Amino acid sequence: MTESSTNPETSPSVSPEARDAQAIADDVVARVLARAGTARSDGATVHSAYDGDQLDLAERISLRRVAGLSTELEDVTEVEYRQLRLEKVVLVGVYSGGEAAAREAEVSLRELAALAETAGSEVLDGLLQRRQKPDPSTYLGSGKAAELADVVATSGADTVVADTELAPSQRRALEDVVKVKVIDRTALILDIFAQHAKSREGKAQVELAQLEYLLPRLRGWGESMSRQAGGQVGGQGAGMGSRGPGETKIELDRRRIRDRMAKLRRQIAAMKPARETKRLERQRHAVPNVAIAGYTNAGKSSLLNTLTDAGVLVENALFATLDPTVRKARTEDGRLFTLTDTVGFVRRLPHQLVEAFRSTLEEVGDAALLLHVVDASHPEPEGQIAAVREVLAEIPGIADVPEIVVLNKADIADPEVVGRIQRRERRTIVVSAHSGEGISELRALVAAELPSPQVEVDVVVPYSRGDLVHRAHEHGSGVRAEHLETGTRVRGQVDESLAAELRAAAG
Repeated sequence: MTESSTNPETSPSVSPEARDAQAIADDVVARVLARAGTARSDGATVHSAYDGDQLDLAERISLRRVAGLSTELEDVTEVEYRQLRLEKVVLVGVYSGGEAAAREAEVSLRELAALAETAGSEVLDGLLQRRQKPDPSTYLGSGKAAELADVVATSGADTVVADTELAPSQRRALEDVVKVKVIDRTALILDIFAQHAKSREGKAQVELAQLEYLLPRLRGWGESMSRQAGGQVGGQGAGMGSRGPGETKIELDRRRIRDRMAKLRRQIAAMKPARETKRLERQRHAVPNVAIAGYTNAGKSSLLNTLTDAGVLVENALFATLDPTVRKARTEDGRLFTLTDTVGFVRRLPHQLVEAFRSTLEEVGDAALLLHVVDASHPEPEGQIAAVREVLAEIPGIADVPEIVVLNKADIADPEVVGRIQRRERRTIVVSAHSGEGISELRALVAAELPSPQVEVDVVVPYSRGDLVHRAHEHGSGVRAEHLETGTRVRGQVDESLAAELRAAAG
């Protein structure tokens, strides 16, 4: 933690209130840097028997940045063997209010530290300032910005990360003061998404979000902002054909970005029919879908692995998995349903990402049941629940989807926190995807919530319609088949549409 250049304890010109605010800010930064209760759980990733071989994780770790290694080449022959160096960052934040606001700022700054580490950087220091509102010029104000420049120079940091979305003018002004790269929370989250997206659709969605963020923030230096050619001055050395009003380099860049964004939107729209076809196929066969949603690093992928042996990547990091995963599952009485693991959420999720991933998030609105996974071991689970619901509220049809709040990580959660959430939420269940605690109860609760076949059938289906017998076994309940001379006798409960097809085939 870095102290202010003016010591609030000894300076007579500083009021007691200012000294208290400085002490609170220093305590918050000290706890964040101590890594106590960050958004990422303490320690390395711990896997269970349900997580499988985790080959994707091994591939990701092999490409991770390493502390102490340089990107500089000492010899040209090293070009194929260089390794990436961890960026060294300083975190900055602003809050207004008293101790309650300081606690919220602490949770947010802890999460920012975890985001920075997930993106591949090393957090060296932090600054937190209490202000009525952020400075419109440099975000922190001139005095604190100068102090930040000293911190950057002393620590040897090469990046400053702000715990907000900075206006383009604020970022430029702060960079001019601190003399290193400045990024904001939105850019950091977009960077993580770009690293972790694997599918073609996911990569296109992330690139579109990044370009939407970049477009108003383009900045030219020196000749990059000058005209390509213009008049006698602009065309010096270029000769005939190069004189005229011309077009600036930054205008060309903007046009290229808009063209690329239009192409990405067409690509994403072209991918939608395939997803719609799969969804309509599930609806035609009356296969209900259970959507798993929740805050990032709450254990959604671990829960999917425990319920279905999916073997998807599990890592103690924010936004470890981005691409939705759909797996089949069955209830105890044999009913088929699907489980969909969606993208994780975070406080102040960039609106560019919400728009880009809207087509993926629509899977939640079409679900028969929503499992809202919450990290019960987190210092502020209520804030995570509110952040997730704020994004989900934008999805059409979500109000009609029944929700179960799944309190995960029960094996390391505080029982008082678990009890507090249970009193606040209408329907909850306590589980641990790692230890298996509560998983059987969750399966039973999901089975009770899913639509159950209600139509009793007892028909003889011709052998030529074996497809109907197969569907009865797949989607029915308590279905029994008996092979007779004239066909297959099917008895059990099925949905109304399948019952009508069976009766029509039976004649």
